[in-house]
Amino acid sequence: MPAEALRAELERFLLSCRRPAILEPGQLPLELIPGQYRCSVRPNGMLLEAWDDSRTWARRLVELEPASSGRLTVFAERLGGARLKLEIADLDKPASVALLQRSSRESLRERFRFWLARQYPGWQIEELTTGADLEHTLSPSFARALLARGERRVAAIGAPPELELSGSALTFGLIWLDYLRRREAPRPVGELALFLPNGAQDQTLLRLRWLDPRQAEFSVFVYDETGYENRIDLANTGNINSRVDPWSAGPPAANALPRQLLNELEALEGFEAVDLGLGMLSLRIHGLAFARVEGQQLFSGIGRLKKVKGAGSVLELARHLASIRSSAAPDPNHKWYRRNPEAWLESLTRRNLRTLDAALLPSPVYGQVPSMAGTQHGVLDLLAAEAGGRLAVLELKASEDPNLPLQALDYWIRVEWHARRGEFSGNGYFPGVALREDAPRLLLVAPALQFHPTTETILRFFAPRIGVERIGVGLEWRREFRPVSRLQRAERPGLHL
Repeated sequence: MPAEALRAELERFLLSCRRPAILEPGQLPLELIPGQYRCSVRPNGMLLEAWDDSRTWARRLVELEPASSGRLTVFAERLGGARLKLEIADLDKPASVALLQRSSRESLRERFRFWLARQYPGWQIEELTTGADLEHTLSPSFARALLARGERRVAAIGAPPELELSGSALTFGLIWLDYLRRREAPRPVGELALFLPNGAQDQTLLRLRWLDPRQAEFSVFVYDETGYENRIDLANTGNINSRVDPWSAGPPAANALPRQLLNELEALEGFEAVDLGLGMLSLRIHGLAFARVEGQQLFSGIGRLKKVKGAGSVLELARHLASIRSSAAPDPNHKWYRRNPEAWLESLTRRNLRTLDAALLPSPVYGQVPSMAGTQHGVLDLLAAEAGGRLAVLELKASEDPNLPLQALDYWIRVEWHARRGEFSGNGYFPGVALREDAPRLLLVAPALQFHPTTETILRFFAPRIGVERIGVGLEWRREFRPVSRLQRAERPGLHL
C-alpha cells in the first residue's frame, strides 16, 4: 500500500477512536495521545512514532487490514524484511478487552524470558507459556517456564504486576511444579522460582517459612516498575502484620433486646445472635446479618444497616429473610438465599462444632481473630479451642478454590505467632481455659465434593509441624449438616466417617 494512502487510512481510524492505543506483542499498551505521536511518510513506508513519560516507540508500517470493531491490524517491517503484526485498538470499545488481555499476557511472557535469561545464565528454556490448561489448573494469568541445565530442572512462574493476582503466585507455582514433576518423570524438577512484583513478596516469604524444605527448593525474585528483577533473601521474612485486639464481651442478648422480640427471633430457623465484642451484637439468619445492636441503639437492613427506633421492623425483616434463607426455601435462586454461602456454612459450623469435631469446646468461638492487615483472605475463619487448651483454626469455603490451603495458612501463621506469645489469654479470649502455646490445629471445612482437586497437591508441601485436617460435610449441608469425610494432610479421598 502506498505510504500516503496508509497514513490517510490510519489517521481516519484514529479520529474514530476515543482512546487509541498500540498493542505490540511483548510490550505494554501505549496510548496514542494527540501531541505525543506523529505519522511521517518515508520512501519505504510510513513511520509511526509515539512516546509517553517513560518510553518512546517507533515502527515503519508497510501494510494494514480494514478496520473492524474498533480495531486496526497493521504490519511493520523489521530488519531483514520480516514482518511484525501489531494492533491499534480503541481502549473504550468492549471488543478491546480480549486484545488487552492477550497483549498483557504476551508482555509478561517476554519480560519473563529476559528475567530468566539474566538470573539463570547458561540454562536452557525448554518451555515458556502463558497458555491456559483448565484440566491441570494452569492459569493464563501467570507466565510459566521449565529450565534445564544438565540433569537439573527448575520450574518458574512469573506473576503479573497486579497485586490481587500476584497473591496467588505461590499457589499456581506449586501446581505448576507438581504438574512438571509428573510430566517429566523420572527427570527431577527440584526447584520452584517465583518472580513477583514489588509489594507481593512479604506474604509469599511468610508462607515459604512454613513449607517443607524437603519437598522443594525455592527462589524468589522481585521486579519493580522498571521491569528489572532482583533475587531476595528467603530468610528476610519481615514482621507478622496482624494484631489481637482485647476482647470485651458484649451484653447478653436477653439484656440487649426486648424479651418478647428475642423469643420471636429465636423461633426462626437459622437465627443467631453473635457477640462482636465492645458491646455489639450481630443478629443473623443462617449467617446473613439483618440487624445489629450497639449499646442501646438498634440498626437494621440487608447489606446496608440503618438506625431504627422500634423493634417491629426488625422482626418483620427477620421473618421475611427466614422465609427465603431457609433449608426448605421455595426459591433457591433468590439473591438472599445465594448470598454469601460461606456465612451460612459458618453459622452451621458454630452451631454444630462438637458434631464437626468432638475434641472442640462448643463455646466460645471467635470469628476474624486476629485482624490481618494488607493480606487478601478469601475464606471465613473461626478460632476455637480444645478442652486441653490447644487452639484450632477453622477455615470455611463453600465452593472450589485452589487458593484455600495457602489462604488458610496465612491465618494459621498469625494465630500460631500470637499463641506463642500468650496474646489470646492475655487479651481475654477463652476465659477459664488454660491455652497452650504450641502450634494450633488447622481444619479446612467445605462440602465434601467442593475441595478443589489441587488441595491435596498443595498440602503435600506443608511443613509436618502443621496439623492439617480436611473435613467434608454432606452436599446437602444446608438441610443436614454432618461430616461425611475426614482426611489428614494430603491424604487422598476414600476414607469416610
